[in-house]
Amino acid sequence: MLLKKISFSICFTLLFIWQPLSCQQFAAISAERQSEKIAQSKQITQTSAQPLTLYQPLQRLQWEGETSKTGIAYFPIEGLPDISVSEADLDIARRSQDPKLVAKTLAALGLSHHLQGEYDKAIDYYQQALNIARNLDSTLETTLLGNLGLAHVQSGNYYAEAVDYLAQYLTAAQDRKKLQAFGNLANAYFGTDLYVKAIELHQKRLTLSRKFKDQVSEAKTFSDLGMVYQALGERAKAIQYQEQALTLAQNIKNQSIESLALGNLGVIYQSQRNYAKSTEYQQKRLTLTRQSQDLRGEAEALGNLGGIAYFQGNYQEAIAQYEQAWNIAWNKLRDADLIYRIRGNQGLIYAQMGNSDKALEFYGQYLRYAASRSNRREEGIARINAAAVRFQSGNLDAAAKNLQAAIETWESLRSRLGNNDSFKVSIFETQNAPYSNLQSVLVAQNQPEAALEISERGRARAFAELLDRRLSGLSSRKETPRSPLASLTIAQIKQIAQKRRATLVEYSIIPAQFNVNGKLETRESELLIWVIQPTGTVTLRRVDLKPLWQCQDAQPCAPEELSDIVSLGRATLNEDSQATQDAAHPLRRLHELLIQPISDLLPQDPNAQVVFVPHRSLLLVPFTALQDAKGKFLIEQHTISISPSIQVLDLTDQLRKKLDTVSQKQTEKQLSEALIIGNPVMPKVVTEVGEPPEQLPPLPGSEQEAKAISQMLKSSALVGEAATKSNVLQRMNRARLIHLATHGLMGDFVGLGVPGAIALAPDTIATGKPSLEENGLLTANEIFDLKLNAELVVLSACNTGRGRITGDGVVGLSRALIAAQVPSVVVSLWAVPDEATALLMTEFYRNLQQQPNKAQALRQAMLTTMKQYPAPLNWAAFMLIGETH
Repeated sequence: MLLKKISFSICFTLLFIWQPLSCQQFAAISAERQSEKIAQSKQITQTSAQPLTLYQPLQRLQWEGETSKTGIAYFPIEGLPDISVSEADLDIARRSQDPKLVAKTLAALGLSHHLQGEYDKAIDYYQQALNIARNLDSTLETTLLGNLGLAHVQSGNYYAEAVDYLAQYLTAAQDRKKLQAFGNLANAYFGTDLYVKAIELHQKRLTLSRKFKDQVSEAKTFSDLGMVYQALGERAKAIQYQEQALTLAQNIKNQSIESLALGNLGVIYQSQRNYAKSTEYQQKRLTLTRQSQDLRGEAEALGNLGGIAYFQGNYQEAIAQYEQAWNIAWNKLRDADLIYRIRGNQGLIYAQMGNSDKALEFYGQYLRYAASRSNRREEGIARINAAAVRFQSGNLDAAAKNLQAAIETWESLRSRLGNNDSFKVSIFETQNAPYSNLQSVLVAQNQPEAALEISERGRARAFAELLDRRLSGLSSRKETPRSPLASLTIAQIKQIAQKRRATLVEYSIIPAQFNVNGKLETRESELLIWVIQPTGTVTLRRVDLKPLWQCQDAQPCAPEELSDIVSLGRATLNEDSQATQDAAHPLRRLHELLIQPISDLLPQDPNAQVVFVPHRSLLLVPFTALQDAKGKFLIEQHTISISPSIQVLDLTDQLRKKLDTVSQKQTEKQLSEALIIGNPVMPKVVTEVGEPPEQLPPLPGSEQEAKAISQMLKSSALVGEAATKSNVLQRMNRARLIHLATHGLMGDFVGLGVPGAIALAPDTIATGKPSLEENGLLTANEIFDLKLNAELVVLSACNTGRGRITGDGVVGLSRALIAAQVPSVVVSLWAVPDEATALLMTEFYRNLQQQPNKAQALRQAMLTTMKQYPAPLNWAAFMLIGETH
C-alpha cells in the first residue's frame, strides 16, 4: 500500500518524512530519549505540586548602537554633544519658532530619559520630535526612528511599534549603519518569537559583516543566531553558533562578546539540566569579567550561578551568589533593572526554603519597581510569583487576586499589538502560567465554573479576536484595532451548548513544579476535564497525571507526559483493532485518561454531537481512534468534531450564518461552484536550507479521487497543469465547497509564524516567468488574507491539521482557512493512504448529499471505510474543525 501524501516538515535544515511505526520501532527510535528518562526516574520520589513560578536567567540581547555605562543602547543625536536640557530649554526653543531647534530639543529630552531607563517618557519626547523632523531633517528623523525602536524593545515591548520603527530605521540607514539596523530588527523579531524572520535578517547581517570585514559584527551575529536557535530548542545548533562567537571574539580579543558567549553557553546547558557544564561556562565568564572589570557581566555571571544552585536545591549557595550580584548592581552599577531582577529571583529561593515573608518582601520590591517603570511584563511576573507563595500558604483569595491582576496586566500588553495575529500568538506563548495557576486556585476553592471561564480565557484568544474582526468586516491586518473581544462568561458557555444541542468537552493540562531528586522541575500535574451537556449542566472531572512520570516501585521506569503517549499512539496507527486490544496500547491508554473519566456524561445516542476542545499536546490526538476496554473505537459510539475553544466554535457558527446571508444576495451561478483539485503538476520545494529544490512526487490516486468526487457532485476537477496556483486562487472565492487532494507541507515558508502550504501547479508552466509568487505553493499565510465564501473546505492532504502547537491552538492551514471565513474545515493529522482515503472521501460526499450534518457524514464515512480497511491509519486521520451544519 502506498502512502498517499508525503509530509515535509521544513524547519530551517530538517527534512522529516513521517511513516507509521509499530510500538517496537517507535521504542527503538526513541531509545536514547527513553534511556535518559529512565536514568532520571530511578530515584523519583512523591512530592506535592507547587504552582508555576517564573525564573529569569540574567541574559540580554545585544542591541546595537552606542552603549551607556549602565548598558543602555542608543543612537547619539548628531550635533548635540550635550543632552543636559530641560523643559525650560524646550520653552525657549518653541518661542524661537525654529522647528529644527524644537525637534532637536525634544530629541535631547527623549535621549536624557532614555539613558535613565525612563522609556515611556523617552518615547513620548521622541515621538513629538519625529512628528516635526519628518520631511524636515532626514538625519534626525533616522536617529529618532532608531531610538524609538530601541526604547520600545528595552522597555520589554518587542511588538508592533518596535518592529515598525526598527524596520523604518533599516530602510533609512546607510553603509555600516545597516549592520546595526539588521541586528536590532532581527533581535526585535526574536523578541516576538518570529524566529525564521530573525534568522533571515541575521543571515543578511552576517553577509554584510563579511563584506565590510567587520569581525565584531560577525561575532555578535553568531551569538545572536545562537540565542534564536536556543529559543527554537535546537540546542546543538545554538551551541555551535555560540562557540563560533566565542572563538572569533577570542581571536579578535573582544572580551565583551566573549563574555556574552560564555554566559549564553552557560544558560543553554542550564536549560538542558547539564548543571556541571553550565557552571563551568558561568565560572569562566566570572573570571573573565573580573579580569576585564566588566561589572555588569560579573553580576550576571554571579546571578546565573545562583540560578544553577537554585535549580539544584542548593539554596544557601544560591542566596550567597545572588547577594554578591546584588551588591555589585546596587553599590557599583546603580542599575535598577538588574537590582530588582535579582531580587525577583531571590524571592524564588526564599519561597522554596519556606520563608514566605522574605519571598513576598522581595516580590513586593520587584513589583513596585516594575510598576513604577510601566514594565507590565515584569509586573506580571512579580504578581504570579507572589501568588504562588499565597497559594502554598493557603491564602487562596489573595492568590486569586494576584493572578487576576497579572492576567489583566498581561492582557493589556496584547491590546497594544493592533491586529497582528502572529504577534498575539507569540506573546501568549509567554503568558500561560497565570491562567493555569488560577484554574488550580479556583478548583481548590470549589469554583469549577469560574475555573472553566479562565480555561476559555486562556486559549485561542488571538484566534477569537481575529474571527470577531473578520465577522465585523475588518479584514485587513492594518485596520484600526477594535476594543478587545470579551472572553465568554459561564452563562454564555451554557447557552452555546444548549443552542447547539451538543455536549462540549474542554480539556486543560495543568503543569506544576516539583522537587524531583532534590531538583526543581516542571511536570504535568493534572488534567481538568469539563463536560457541558446540552442541558447547560457543567461537570468537572480531574485526572491525576503524576503517576505517568512518578515511579511507584524500585524498578526502573520511563517517565511519560501526555505528549509521549499521543506520539506513541500516532506511531502505532497501522495496527488493526486486534493488535490494539492490549490494555497498555497507547490508544487504549488515551481513552482511559481522556474519555473514561467522563464516559457517564457523554450522550448515549451515537448521532448526538460531541465537540472536543483539546489543549496543547491533545490537539494532535486522533479522538475518533481512541479505544475502550471492550475494543470499541470512539467514532463507533459518538459523532465527533473539534474546536480550539468554545468561543471559536460559537464564532464559526456566526461565520456560517453570515455565509447564508451572503448566498441569499448572490445568484446561484455566482456561488454554486464546487472547486475540486487533484494531483497538480507538482512544484519544486527546498526541503533543506542550502540544498537545491526537489520536485514533489505525483499523486495519481489523488487525481482519481478528485475525478470521482467531481462526477458525484456534477462538477469538473482541476488536475495536472490546469491546477495552477493562479487558476485556483481565481476560483476559490466563488466556490461554496473546496476539495484539495494534493501534498500538504508543514514548513513556515515565509517566516511569519504561520506554517503550512498546499502544493499546486507552478504558474511558470503557463507563463514561463518564474517568481516567488508563482512557485506553486499556496501558503497558510496567503490563505490567511483571503476572504472565501466556501461553507466547507476539505484538505485531503497529509498533515493538514498539524502545525505549530500553541496556547492559541494549532497555527497552520486549518486556522488560516477559518480565518478566511470558512466555518467548516476537514483536515488530516497524518500521511494518509491512497485507496482508503478515496473510499472515505467519496462516502463522505455521498453522505453529505443525503443529510447536511458534516460531522455525521464524516462519521458514517469512517465506519464504512473501517469495514474494508480496519487499521485506524486508514480512516481516523481526518477531523472536522468548526461548524457541523
